[in-house]
Amino acid sequence: MTELELKYGCNPNQKPARIFMKGDRELPLEVLNGRPGYINFLDALNSWQLVKALKKATGLPAAASFKHVSPAGAALGLPLSEVERQIYLAPEGELSPIACAYLRARGADRLCSFGDWAALSDVCDADAARCLSQEVSDGVIAPGYTDEALEILKTKRKGGYNVVKIDPDYQPDPIERRTIFGITFEQGYNSLELTEDLLTNLVTANKDLPESARRDMLVALITLKYTQSNSVCYVKNGQTIGVGAGQQSRIHCTRLAGDKADIWWLRQHPKVLALQFVDDIRRPNRDNAIDLYISEEHDDVLAEGVWQTVFKVKPEVLTQEEKRAWIAQLSGVTVGSDAFFPFGDNVERARKSGTQYIVQPGGSIRDDQVIATADKHGMVMAFTGVRLFHH
Repeated sequence: MTELELKYGCNPNQKPARIFMKGDRELPLEVLNGRPGYINFLDALNSWQLVKALKKATGLPAAASFKHVSPAGAALGLPLSEVERQIYLAPEGELSPIACAYLRARGADRLCSFGDWAALSDVCDADAARCLSQEVSDGVIAPGYTDEALEILKTKRKGGYNVVKIDPDYQPDPIERRTIFGITFEQGYNSLELTEDLLTNLVTANKDLPESARRDMLVALITLKYTQSNSVCYVKNGQTIGVGAGQQSRIHCTRLAGDKADIWWLRQHPKVLALQFVDDIRRPNRDNAIDLYISEEHDDVLAEGVWQTVFKVKPEVLTQEEKRAWIAQLSGVTVGSDAFFPFGDNVERARKSGTQYIVQPGGSIRDDQVIATADKHGMVMAFTGVRLFHH
């Protein structure tokens, strides 16, 4: 098949819409279920490139949770701790690595992952399908599906869940084009491979970069490569914990991603883990309640007549002092930036969310100031010399 007709484009008034290959080339994908739309395919193809690159760079299964052409989360298929199983709402029993990868990617930012498009680097097995089936999600792309997984996914959304299979060996043309306002743009495909070879230029006094931090730097860089710019990414233990995408100011990216990292960490606070929810509460309602509970709007969810709809027992307030003390315990975080940090304020904000390692292109006229700020806090910073803008 060289073309696939779509219901409409970005919006219902944008018709006709299709995806197609020029010449005699066949589309490298197959729709196994549902009817994906224009934005679905934008998410699918961007997220697939991300997880394929993560798998190649690390050798580990990888997953991503995409919304509006940027990742809400991306992660490697490492085992889940008991706390992670709880905060990611994992099903009981042992889980496959690809299922763990998706749970970690989805759990990085559960609010932003609501209605996500999922990407899996490996064949979707029954474990991963069961995890997907429990979430509000638009669709999934993977190189294949087991028979059991496909049957599970076909029952989702009243049989309309979007399931796309992609050829893992497909390579795009070296030149890519797009048309905007009737004008065609052309550029070389961004085939740059992000490897540990980019992490050798350590510009700070502290040059102690453990293997785990190198891996997290690769996760950050590869995530940034497929995130709408400007973008900043916080990573810990092989998964993103905060992604700031599409901001005009880099400090706003750093703050946004850092705030998300703080929320990810606060979800592990003992008071949050001890919350008792009413029976049969829907996952999105639970996520929203947790977000309100740990945010400035906690009074909204603890008000009389409100808390009873989500909690069995009225929770104690999580005070600002308790939140600050808990966030102060977060450590070992890696932060990546798709372009240079122009000022030391980005480093200062990153430090507040436990950042020990930073990877960025370098090249600012204030590099010395940025390095000095990192040195002040004993951080390790690598300059890659590579910009990763994505639009």
